[in-house]
Amino acid sequence: MRRRALAALLAGALLPAGLVGCGIPNESEVQVDGSGPAAESGAVNGSPARPPTRSDSVEPGPFIENYLRAAAAGEREQAYARAKEFIAQESKSLLPEKQQSSEIELTVVRLREKPEVTPPNNQGTSRVTVKVQQVGVLRADGTLAPPEALDTEYVFQLRRADPVGPGLLLTAVPNVLLVSDTALREYYRSRTIYFWNPDRSRLVPDLRYLPSSVPAERRVTEVVKWLTGRPSDWLASGVTGLPDGTRPINNATGADGHWEVNLTMPGANNERLGLLATQLAWSLPELNGQLDLKIQNQKRRTVDLQQERAGHAAYPTGGVPARFSVYDGAIRPLAIGNEPRAAVPLSPADNRNVVSAALAHAGDQVLAALVVTDTARRQRLRVGSGPDPVTVFNSGARAFGAIGRPTWLRSMDKDHPAGLVAADGKLYRFDDAAAMSVVRLAVPGPVVAVAGSLDGHRIALVSGGVLYVAAVSVDGGVVSVGQPRRVVTLLTGISAVDWLTENELVLAGNEPDRRPAIHQVSVDGGEETALERDIGAEVTQLAAYPGGAVGGLPSLSYMYEANRAAFRNNPPDIIKREQVLDVPAGSRATNPTAPFFLY
Repeated sequence: MRRRALAALLAGALLPAGLVGCGIPNESEVQVDGSGPAAESGAVNGSPARPPTRSDSVEPGPFIENYLRAAAAGEREQAYARAKEFIAQESKSLLPEKQQSSEIELTVVRLREKPEVTPPNNQGTSRVTVKVQQVGVLRADGTLAPPEALDTEYVFQLRRADPVGPGLLLTAVPNVLLVSDTALREYYRSRTIYFWNPDRSRLVPDLRYLPSSVPAERRVTEVVKWLTGRPSDWLASGVTGLPDGTRPINNATGADGHWEVNLTMPGANNERLGLLATQLAWSLPELNGQLDLKIQNQKRRTVDLQQERAGHAAYPTGGVPARFSVYDGAIRPLAIGNEPRAAVPLSPADNRNVVSAALAHAGDQVLAALVVTDTARRQRLRVGSGPDPVTVFNSGARAFGAIGRPTWLRSMDKDHPAGLVAADGKLYRFDDAAAMSVVRLAVPGPVVAVAGSLDGHRIALVSGGVLYVAAVSVDGGVVSVGQPRRVVTLLTGISAVDWLTENELVLAGNEPDRRPAIHQVSVDGGEETALERDIGAEVTQLAAYPGGAVGGLPSLSYMYEANRAAFRNNPPDIIKREQVLDVPAGSRATNPTAPFFLY
């Protein structure tokens, strides 16, 4: 249906053929206060949702799906007990239980298809095979680490529970605590905590998961524990943690808009407490009111959480976003409904022979990186910065066969703007003088795309058709990229990526049936959603606005290029020639391409 609709939209466009488509001692260890019922997915303290039980299904396939949900359906300490309720008494030892809650790790898998059931044999025993994609390992600190297992399928054996009772029981299970990604969404809430970048000038998001049943006071405790611990492994090189030796004393306490956090914190001066106050305010966005920070039982600072967020932005958004595309070799504004529009911040003399571009606001300056063709039809990077319009550009000394869309790193170092770009299969850093140098990466395959996050300290990149994320540090204009982490996704042959939200990516590639598609995936691969499935051609450019609903632009907005034509979502539609503004007389009639956002 989407394919036919797209073909109809293209009927009037100049397109190449082929696109169709409470009492606590003064000093004690922080404790987890028992277990509670799981809440509805997406609810902070929602009405309890009944966890799956053994008796919910008497059919082998759904029974296994419920088993894969059970371990995640509540507090971590009872994960093994919940799973063992599905296992026959004689087989419970097949799933050994961890002694410490910190040792409990959940192996998260994504079912590739419905469970395959083998009919019962003469003894009444049946087998169920599930084909899976390994998503990651959910750790006690709420991080979803990269997968450790290589298994692509698991086999379960079941028997009737009679005479013990009705229903089914497992007699053979994999020796690992499995949960499905569906259970991760149902019984956990994704949460963002924030660490400071190395010079403590900007907050950097870190994605975690917390059982949705956890009440407000426990959420504060968990967030404090996370902030006093380590950032996610892949992010560690781009952020700085609290001083060594910082740890919580007791659980956080409070209610009705007044909270109390007690810490041990070496060197807890006013500056460090101010930084921690900002971290806590942004890491607890659902809480307002006051929070008292105590150091060794002495109150040192009272934080108005709402005022702290209002007075200390997590990171600048760069202004009201506007849409642009390349039309007949020049950047032109786009007119999409009632959305904000802006003039091209370049002089006409520099707005020529453009293949793709990245423009960004940096205070009162505009950063411009243009991929242009030279007289030999090779591609070069032209870079400039300055007040609107940018009139001074520098050209890269080297020509390439193919350069991807550049990305600016939105660093606080205004005197040393820097960016990244993929060119001829390698990743390069560049500065405002167009000086380029190779970034060495331990990833296989050619690098074809790179995108920087809104905070400027994380990137997503595509290498060898695979998606990666990495932390970035910028020191005096020198860009350092940490060890990339592979992000598991259902798509293969990935060709383009950008940041859709703070912790979500939009990417283009091929679905298992080889159809080109666009998906949304969390930065750790834990959640994935298909956005568009009937595109009909490879996506060669992809740009998103990760700032949410600002200035009339719909949230989750993205645009892309496929088969030398530009498209948008919200709603899905081709970007028509008449939506391109400021086209001078005599321009060649063509399709807008390489769409992007300026913000």
